Amino acid sequence: MEIKEKRLEEINMDSLQEVRNIVYSMQSEIGQRVIGYEKIVMFMLISLISSNHIMLEGVPGLAKTYLANEFSKHLNVVFKRIQFTPDMLPSDVTGNMIFNLETRKLEFRPGPVFCNVLLADEINRTPAKVQSALLETMEEKQVSVWGEIKPLPKPFLVIATQNPVEQEGTFPVAEALMDRFLFRYILTYPTREQELSMLRRDLRPLSSMSYLDPDKIMQLRDLVDHVYVSTDLQSYMVDFIRHTRENSKIYLGASPRTTMKFLNAAKANALINGRSYVIPEDVSYMAHELLNHRIILRPEALVDATDNPVEAAYKVIDEVMAEVEPPK
Repeated sequence: MEIKEKRLEEINMDSLQEVRNIVYSMQSEIGQRVIGYEKIVMFMLISLISSNHIMLEGVPGLAKTYLANEFSKHLNVVFKRIQFTPDMLPSDVTGNMIFNLETRKLEFRPGPVFCNVLLADEINRTPAKVQSALLETMEEKQVSVWGEIKPLPKPFLVIATQNPVEQEGTFPVAEALMDRFLFRYILTYPTREQELSMLRRDLRPLSSMSYLDPDKIMQLRDLVDHVYVSTDLQSYMVDFIRHTRENSKIYLGASPRTTMKFLNAAKANALINGRSYVIPEDVSYMAHELLNHRIILRPEALVDATDNPVEAAYKVIDEVMAEVEPPK
């Protein structure tokens, strides 16, 4: 594969080094509070600067909510949290028109979705009509209320959490909504060493320094647009996604929208790794988290009792990736 330092007039070495410093600093600070989750911080940053969203999935007690809170503390942005419950209404998310007795007029009262970073906690505990209220906000970055369009602040990032084990009183997240999440990151139990580190960590307040603000995030998004992707690598990504539709173990493969999201995510990953160009490793690095909620496996792919559905999906994704030759 031919690698060229393209667009250096927009992405100079100072800009790349600044991005790397921000990433290392946030990983270091958050890593002191949330042990073993430095990689997740990378995926959250990729989602943020590529104008996407992320789903964190894991059993209770793995610090999903705590991690989202720690991440938001290092961004000088408006952060809000919604604890989803079965009795919620869409207006509890988007806001509603309220009659003002003083002015004798209807006024719009914004809901918690009007922020820069939204923590949608336990998103699968609310019914479909409430989940659908997030669909427009995540894709169009706006809210429709009483026939009026209300734009959301820029940037806008949704960090959602869900528990895959406890299913009583939950509502499956619709496929259309799941597809709006760039990543579904599956959290697992920490190693013994990491769990020991949790007991020994210093929980006194650390630096409250904000590394990114809305203007800086929008500048990084502009830089992502100028990251160079060779035609060979574009072909590789298209072939990779198309093979998910042709594999015999996959009932439903990834959509063309996935290809576009994959491209933007690879460009964002290159940027936060200090490069102005994409390499094949940017694609393979994110394949599991980006595709595990976008493919549906056939029953025969799940017959091995030693595999849970997530591990089976990862194996099939690896098989698909092995079928496509990366550019040299």
